[in-house]
Amino acid sequence: MTTAPRAGGWVIALSFLVAFLLAGVPLPDSLDRFRPDWVAMVLIYWGMALPHRVGIGVGWLVGLLLDVGRGALLGQHALALAAVAYLTGQTYRRIRVVPPWQQAFSILVLLLVEQVLVFWISGVIGYPPRDWWYLAPAVGGMVCWPLLFVILRDVRRYFQVT
Repeated sequence: MTTAPRAGGWVIALSFLVAFLLAGVPLPDSLDRFRPDWVAMVLIYWGMALPHRVGIGVGWLVGLLLDVGRGALLGQHALALAAVAYLTGQTYRRIRVVPPWQQAFSILVLLLVEQVLVFWISGVIGYPPRDWWYLAPAVGGMVCWPLLFVILRDVRRYFQVT
């Protein structure tokens, strides 16, 4: 068992803070439907890059913060992000060996899982979605993934996050 010091925990926390801020930036109505779930995408990135540091527990904690921030049912996003973190932990070896534009398709599936879980829980408590547009953020996330991947990878390398 290695006890090498872990560096850059503040970089991971700061990237989640930026994701929370991006989730609150106002967009025009035409683009708001496709707003990527930045928090889930950052969770997926760190889960792929550092699976020994970012996993189900971090997904659950970040999801609880997201629930509080959005005023959602407590645990709704936490369950969905924990599931996404689990799936990322199970598949990261296969996903991270392909180029970012190909990773985007796997990211689409993970984001769809998250969206379906969140809206399934909403439906169970009596707030079913009105149309299929609730899946649009997953498409927006797929489109934005290559750029986010490159930015976070460069940040991770620059600050030597291990």
